[in-house]
Parts: sequence; structure tokens; C-alpha cells
Amino acid sequence: MSTVFGCTLEGTIPDAQVMRLAEALMQAGCDEIGLADTTGYADPAGVRHMVRMVRDVAGAAAVTGIHLHNTRGLGLANVLAGLDAGLTTFDSSLGGLGGCPFAPGASGNIVTEDLVFMLEAMGLDTGIDIPKLLATRAILAEALPDEPLYGFVPDAGLPLGFVPAIARPQHELEMAV
Repeated sequence: MSTVFGCTLEGTIPDAQVMRLAEALMQAGCDEIGLADTTGYADPAGVRHMVRMVRDVAGAAAVTGIHLHNTRGLGLANVLAGLDAGLTTFDSSLGGLGGCPFAPGASGNIVTEDLVFMLEAMGLDTGIDIPKLLATRAILAEALPDEPLYGFVPDAGLPLGFVPAIARPQHELEMAV
């Protein structure tokens, strides 16, 4: 469901409208509803609220993922709110490529490189090799030299001594989460 957090044309989307559409989707036979912050209006409290509200209508099993943008710098904070709300799937893109042409000033999607680093630093095993991910970004940058790429991890690098979740002993992972 696009623009559930707000729309550049309509502004705030009423909760009743979102609930009505979620209910209609389920009645039409959908088995999953993805929430989308298409225009970058979401904030952490709004993410938690939206997940609870749509799950009340569609059921928890039908709402597991979210599509986020980093337009106002809240993308990773919104991921944390989504994790707290029980979401397990987060859309992102290499270098933050993409975005919504109808969102003025939109910087793009959340950056995969930063997202993976954050999750791994928290002890959540993403299954993604960060050095290989950063090497892939370099290929992308070379292929699209005029396209701005976003993200902090590619510029700052990994912290000295960083150990990804997959390489940590299980007891450390339990303490980190």
C-alpha cells in the first residue's frame, strides 16, 4: 500500500482510509500487505502505529514488510521501529538509488549498505557479506558515474575490529539483541 504515511498531493492519509483499503485487499484475496513510505513522510512512532493498525485488520502474518525512503533522514530509525513492531522485511537499495518523482527533495530509498551494517552491528545476521556488498557498490558507481549514491558506511568504512553477526558466538548475539 503506497503512501500510507502521507502523500505529497493529499497530505496525511486518514487511518480509516488505510484500514478500509487494507480490509478490501484482504477480502480480495491478498495474503500479504506491504506498507510503503513512498514519499518519505514516515517517522518511528508512525511506523509502529501503522503496523499495529493494519495488523488489526489484516492479521500479523499478512504484514511483515515495509518500503522506506530516507527523504528526511529517518529511514534507519524507521527500520528500528519496524523491528520493534515485529517486521522482518525491509526494502532498500544499493547506494539508496531510486526514489519517488512526486516527493520534492527525495534522496531515495534507504541505503542497503547502511542498513546491513546497522543490522549486523546489532547482532542480526543478514547473510550479506559487507565487504562484497561494498565492492558491488563500487561496480555500480563506475557504471553510473553521474548518479549520486548515498550512504555513510561506504565513506567511513567498517569500524576497526568490526565482527559481523554471522561470525559472532551465539551467546554474544543473544546479548546484542
